[in-house]
Amino acid sequence: MWFKNLQVFRLPAPWKVDVDQLNMQLASQSFSNTGSGDMQSEGWASPRNNDSLVHSVNQQLLLLLQTEKKLLPSSVINQVTKARAKELEEQQGFAPGRKAMKDLKERVTDELLPRAFSITRQTWVWIDPVNGWLVIDSSSPSKADEVIKLLLKCDKIPMESLRTKVSPQTAMTDWLAGNEAPKGFTIDQDTELRAHTEDKATVRYVRHSIDPDDVQRHIAAGKQCTKLAMTWDDKISFVLTENLALKRIKPLDILNEDKDQRTADENERFDADFLLMASELAKMLDDIVYSLGGQLADPLAA
Repeated sequence: MWFKNLQVFRLPAPWKVDVDQLNMQLASQSFSNTGSGDMQSEGWASPRNNDSLVHSVNQQLLLLLQTEKKLLPSSVINQVTKARAKELEEQQGFAPGRKAMKDLKERVTDELLPRAFSITRQTWVWIDPVNGWLVIDSSSPSKADEVIKLLLKCDKIPMESLRTKVSPQTAMTDWLAGNEAPKGFTIDQDTELRAHTEDKATVRYVRHSIDPDDVQRHIAAGKQCTKLAMTWDDKISFVLTENLALKRIKPLDILNEDKDQRTADENERFDADFLLMASELAKMLDDIVYSLGGQLADPLAA
């Protein structure tokens, strides 16, 4: 398994975690299917479909947040409400007022909910207590916030946002301006430069060779790099963003060689893939932070 997008948070390293205690805390927030009158439900599910909500392999932890949401478009609710209001008007001889329409809409929603289709979404969380990483596989900061909100209900998870001494935007702009990636990285073909003017003029390169002279003209005109595709150690390609999120994570062939021959057992293969991902991503994150001047200490930390 490989995460596709990384929302990255920091833990103390090393962090001593009691897996059994964490599992019990997550159990109070375990997932259950949406009730007939609910629009959405979310909670922790077992990563390996067993009794444990924390999958632990060689001190690396894997969690799974599951969300079920019913699909009930407002256009459908409004259409049915309008039809019911028309019937009511014919019966009583006058149109229902504002409060009556609100009550009618609520009744229609309650009636339609049990028949609505549901979609399920899963969000993976990797916790590395050895190296101090907490990583959420999501391209959406708001979805990461949902995960963090639930995790913070567990006692003593000392996480904090990852901040670096040099901002990704400043560093990426400098790398492009000098046409030179930091040690251990190469610059790939996708990038985005955006102006800080009111119109936020933006230039994007998509699977296109980056012309250093062209890029330097854009930078001289005031644009800064907000996204940059890179490859780390010839092993993993990714896109670094101005918010320190990593997107489009892709392990390259060197990490996939002979992968299927390691073991025929599905559980052993899953664990081997998870450990490989955890090991390589931890090293890559360390190198990214180093390239950005190191981690900026939390001023609120004791």
